[in-house]
Amino acid sequence: MSKSLAELEQYLVEELGNGLTGSQIAFGELTLLAHAEQIAKILIFLRDDSQCRFDILVDICGVDYPGRAKRFDVVYHLLSMRDNNRLRVKVKVADGAEVPSVVEVFPAANWNEREAFDMYGILFSGHPDLRRILTDYGFEGHPLRKDFPLSGHVQVRYDEEQRRVIYEPVSLTQEFRNFDTLSPWEGAKYVAEQEKNNEEGEAG
Repeated sequence: MSKSLAELEQYLVEELGNGLTGSQIAFGELTLLAHAEQIAKILIFLRDDSQCRFDILVDICGVDYPGRAKRFDVVYHLLSMRDNNRLRVKVKVADGAEVPSVVEVFPAANWNEREAFDMYGILFSGHPDLRRILTDYGFEGHPLRKDFPLSGHVQVRYDEEQRRVIYEPVSLTQEFRNFDTLSPWEGAKYVAEQEKNNEEGEAG
């Protein structure tokens, strides 16, 4: 832990006060835990304050904790080019609740917020155009939720009769449903051992 980072943490805790729920330094990086409704105000301070100058929003991402009351973390990664410092700000949000958009604070947040909405279903109030950005039109669900089915909800195929691409419910043949949970390497070893045992049984 560097002294300068600890001093920055103390300064931010004092200045941001009730806007924060906690802070920590781990792996040489400072993380602030904030109230979701205060996120725009906090980011403005971090960007404009003379002792901070975190003027670049590197990324916004989501983290899913299905068993938690406030299911999602929205994580903001900031960079100060002047001081070569990085800072992480986390807010917790329940499924279906909204986080204020920070597009007016950092225009680069536009696509990041759309991606978090698309992948996790996190809603951002005040976003100018909150639409899906990576998945197809008509896509159901949010792929990075930990309870999202691995096979998805629908499958796409070209229909010769209709001469167009159609969407239909996922249907897996039985042989695709019977699989073990071994890794490919362990599975290959298992298959080889089974074949060896079968050959020995036939020879006997």
